[in-house]
Amino acid sequence: MITPVILCGGSGTRLWPLSRKSYPKQFSSLVGDDSPFIATCRRLSGPDFDAPVVMTNADFRFLVTDQLAQLGLADARILIEPASRNTAPAILTAALSLADTPDALMLVAPSDHLIGDEAGFRAAVEKGAEAARSGQLVTFGITPTRAETGYGYLELADSPDNGNSQSVRKFVEKPELPRAEEMLAAGNYLWNAGIFLFRVRDILAAFEAKAPDLFAPCKAAWEAASPDLGFFRLGEEAYAEARDVSIDYAVMEKSDNITAVPYGGGWSDLGAWDAILDALHKDESGNATYGSATAVHCENTLLRSEDKGMQLVGLGLKDTIAVAMRDAVLVANLDDAQRVKDVVTILKQRDIPQAVDFPRFHRPWGWYETLCIDTRFQVKRIMVKPGGILSLQSHMHRSEHWVVVAGTARVTVGEEVKLLSENQSVYIPLGAVHRMENPGKVPMYLIEVQTGTYLGEDDIIRYEDVYARA
Repeated sequence: MITPVILCGGSGTRLWPLSRKSYPKQFSSLVGDDSPFIATCRRLSGPDFDAPVVMTNADFRFLVTDQLAQLGLADARILIEPASRNTAPAILTAALSLADTPDALMLVAPSDHLIGDEAGFRAAVEKGAEAARSGQLVTFGITPTRAETGYGYLELADSPDNGNSQSVRKFVEKPELPRAEEMLAAGNYLWNAGIFLFRVRDILAAFEAKAPDLFAPCKAAWEAASPDLGFFRLGEEAYAEARDVSIDYAVMEKSDNITAVPYGGGWSDLGAWDAILDALHKDESGNATYGSATAVHCENTLLRSEDKGMQLVGLGLKDTIAVAMRDAVLVANLDDAQRVKDVVTILKQRDIPQAVDFPRFHRPWGWYETLCIDTRFQVKRIMVKPGGILSLQSHMHRSEHWVVVAGTARVTVGEEVKLLSENQSVYIPLGAVHRMENPGKVPMYLIEVQTGTYLGEDDIIRYEDVYARA
């Protein structure tokens, strides 16, 4: 069986404002109903696959468990990286976590790719497994369909032959357009998809030989890993010592046992809005709309509205991206899709919260979003999952009024515990110890009105918390 290792720590800044640091693209529904993370986990599950290892960070741990639960993958091993250190330390640490099964195959995949032909991809994995069992480090390359400057390339020893595996001559950085056109014409280049397959023993040996400086900190981080609510937190001090480097630079480009398996089906890294437009169904004028969006006399344009109450209309647009959310709107020329990350950099420099914060804040018990805020009051909508329990807490600077609008809430205020159903409410005085939970089998929604001199999220004193945040 193959153990999937799913890399799930990126922030996807080129898909702002939908993708932000607090809720990146791999968890959003970019194309279709499933998030890329869910689609990746589903693709790498079944009789040929063992439970996955997911590499993520602390901010995303409950998002990961929520979406894994939708697939019934409760036995996944979730490793929490205390700092972002690129793909080499993440993959090495995942391999160390599997070191007790040295002959096992591990399939490393990003969590945010679109695979159009899943049967073709599985066939490619089967071919790659044959090479990996013989000691090869396998990388999967995408058959190029255009002279693309946004991807790295794999130069093969010969032109691909019926999808069979071939030796990799060298890795090529993202090229300028003339060079990309030359490589497309040459016929012996593949796009580098960043998907790998190898035995645990072989990748560990490769790291020891080609990147020995990474071995000690990653091994120490794994040995210091501590369980936390079903996660494994890697040792923070040790992991911080690991060099920030990709697996291509650290190992693959230095090794002579690299085999590439071509995959010719539909593929996208969903890295920017132009890639999203390519992946979506389009009308006869090349337009794609999503949500409450309408295109009128437009051409080759993406219109996406993430708010049901906001109607986005494009009139006479050409080669345009327009993405509207409740708290931010992006309008850009399609040719500038790769430069959206520059917008995020500028907004961060100006301390604009929309640069990193998503309008809906996800928590282990559910989520909340601010509907209205002013100097002395704030109105929130809160969703609590079935069985979700907020911490037992109090506030020093605000009082709250809760109105249940769907489902049932069990509310604790001081010594009193009571059930509230739809259209019932409760007042939480300033300083009162309180808690809300959802004892039902359907999501519970309520409207919270806060009033006070300070409304920040850090005005919380926690006394008990089932998610170990107290």
